[in-house]
Amino acid sequence: MTSSAGDPRLLRALSGEVLPRPPVWLMRQAGRYLPEYRALRATAPDFIAFCLDPEKAAEVTLQPMRRFPLDAAIVFADILLIPKALGQKVWFETGEGPRLGELPPLEGLWSHVEGAADALSAVGETLSRVRAALEPDRALIGFAGAPWTVLTYMLEGRSSDRSRARALAYEQPERIDALIDVLVEATWRYLAMQVSAGAQALVLFESWAEGLPQDLFERLVIHPHARLLSRLRQAGVAAPLVGFPRGGGSLVAEYAKRVDVDAVALDTQASAALGKEIQASGRAIQGALDPQLLRAGGVALERRVDQLLDQWGDGPYVFNLGHGVLPDTPVQHVERVIRQVVDHG
Repeated sequence: MTSSAGDPRLLRALSGEVLPRPPVWLMRQAGRYLPEYRALRATAPDFIAFCLDPEKAAEVTLQPMRRFPLDAAIVFADILLIPKALGQKVWFETGEGPRLGELPPLEGLWSHVEGAADALSAVGETLSRVRAALEPDRALIGFAGAPWTVLTYMLEGRSSDRSRARALAYEQPERIDALIDVLVEATWRYLAMQVSAGAQALVLFESWAEGLPQDLFERLVIHPHARLLSRLRQAGVAAPLVGFPRGGGSLVAEYAKRVDVDAVALDTQASAALGKEIQASGRAIQGALDPQLLRAGGVALERRVDQLLDQWGDGPYVFNLGHGVLPDTPVQHVERVIRQVVDHG
């Protein structure tokens, strides 16, 4: 991907440009830590309905953009919309998180693949609404959950330690690989639809890459990500893609070499050396501020922000967290960090 000086700062960084100060956006920047989010959430009957209401979802996406000088908005949605589009029942229990019904047979899942993007057209409408309201110099990001992460929920029916899903990857490898194939095909179509609707960059969230040994990491993370990205490019989707193999540890370096993403998002355990190694290859990096530190605030937070800016600022870099903003994070801490980044350099 190439960019010009007139492009949004995020797109310039994702193209490999080194900027006087990095673009900044935060995972879960639209969420429960904002009082205006909580007020709007109270007007929706359930979380899935909230995500699929374009008017409300667009408003939530724009809320942090009004509060803070962020360089990019990320569409408000959820990674578990894909299982819903594939015919699996999905709902959220108050105070307990997601629940998923019985996994449909493989043939049933495949029957929904080509229509998955259309089934989630409300997300596309949200993106179109946000893009129309957003200033031209602020980028709009679309996203999806990566196949392995989404599959862990589909198999286990809820948030868990993912032990059952990993056991099945060993015990029933052909079945798991076939399910991954379904998700690759549905997800690239979903992401392509998001770009058509106005998304200028994409993030693939592999939230549960942690704990995988190298052979499973290659099979369940590296290979599916590479195939998904290839399918996007074959379909003519040129928008930059950020891959986030959260918890991948030392295997993230191998991911960066073998998956042709435009940027690699780093989690909180990423070393300075890992980030510099990826930057040296011409790729941008994103992350890796600890959300717990953002919540705690104080001098330690300011010091860490400066450290990240100094250690990675001489390469292509997007300032972000190593995971999402925690619900009880003080708004003033978020404001302070964003201002610190914007004033840098």
